[in-house]
Amino acid sequence: MDNSELTPVINIGLNTGRANFNYGMDELAALSAANNMNVVERIDQSLPKPIAATYFGTGKVEEVRDVVVETGAQIVVANDELTPSQIRNLEKVIKVPVMDRTGLILAIFANRAQSREAKLQVQLAKLQYQMPRLHTAANQSLDQQTGTSAGGGFTNRGAGEAQIELSRRTVQRQINHVRHELKEVNRSAEVKRQQREKGHLPNVALIGYTNAGKSTIMNELIKRFGMNDDKQVMVKNMLFATLDTSVRQLQFEDSKKLLLSDTVGFVSQLPTTLVEAFKSTLYEAANADLLVQIVDYSSDDRADMMSTTEKTLREIGVPDLPMLTVFNKADLTDSEYPTQAGDQLVISAKDDASIDLLVDAIKKKVFKNFVTATFMVPFDKGDVVSYLNEHASVLETDYKAEGTQIKAEVTDIDFQRFQAYYVSTEA
Repeated sequence: MDNSELTPVINIGLNTGRANFNYGMDELAALSAANNMNVVERIDQSLPKPIAATYFGTGKVEEVRDVVVETGAQIVVANDELTPSQIRNLEKVIKVPVMDRTGLILAIFANRAQSREAKLQVQLAKLQYQMPRLHTAANQSLDQQTGTSAGGGFTNRGAGEAQIELSRRTVQRQINHVRHELKEVNRSAEVKRQQREKGHLPNVALIGYTNAGKSTIMNELIKRFGMNDDKQVMVKNMLFATLDTSVRQLQFEDSKKLLLSDTVGFVSQLPTTLVEAFKSTLYEAANADLLVQIVDYSSDDRADMMSTTEKTLREIGVPDLPMLTVFNKADLTDSEYPTQAGDQLVISAKDDASIDLLVDAIKKKVFKNFVTATFMVPFDKGDVVSYLNEHASVLETDYKAEGTQIKAEVTDIDFQRFQAYYVSTEA
């Protein structure tokens, strides 16, 4: 999209001494771009803490107003969550709408949501964001009533309080309704998850900062090992290109299978309301056998991105699960790739050798408890032979007088299931 088609905005941020302030402002610019905005200017101020009434100091607010006039900016976007009074006071001086970081992320999520679950989650987060801000509109209405009514303010204040209470009740009813709908959607999703889990397939979840390359890696794996390669996921070079968790089944050359999940990307200062709302979307990560954290290796802020990912995992209650850390986009650096040191890999998603290394690392993690065993299956148990050929990694097949002898790598569960046919095992 041409810049002339984007909404011109000014990004503002308060530096209170945070070490990662510039990282946060760069991220705000990327979030703005993801919301079809063109950042025409960035204005910072260093203060120990925000000014209670206006966020910035008076002189800096006037500077923002002047830059708005000079650049023709239509919106000012702040890098923090602002109070309703801060937004109102800034808008009085600046004369254009002011949006805070939380409002910006909510707007992006509202535009990106595709599934019914994601739409409901965003709607719930927006309502929860609006609830504490209802008094602003009511107080503005009360001010207008006070200016035009005679006979004192007690009646007017009562009307204003009644309006606030009415608004709160209306929003609370909407919140309750959305939560009820989400329960129904989650119940249906839970049934699908349980059906998948009945297959006893390992679950590998791709996680990480948004736009690190998770969807690209997933599509490369689907192309090579997907059960149905037309089920690729959307890839776009922007933050939060997709919000829905995608789950695909992969089958490798040795017949081993797993479920691969591509979860919603993380971002720093993710609003609490969205963290809570998207817990169900991130179910796949919380219940994975292996987490694969994808990191943009070409970014100078990769340490902050990793910290963001790990902090968000704690916030949504993901336990301490086995993890591989995959530094992607190494082709944009001078580093050698693909390489592996312990549980850390350096790769490029578009490089075949990188994908080979990643697959090998994943398989060593999730299939480490497989048992190599030999089974003697009577000829009248053809269903057992078919199952092993389809679900196990068959190493040898031999036909004896008493039946079909199969040497295969099987899961612990399948080993127990076919214990009656077991004749020997090897390390």
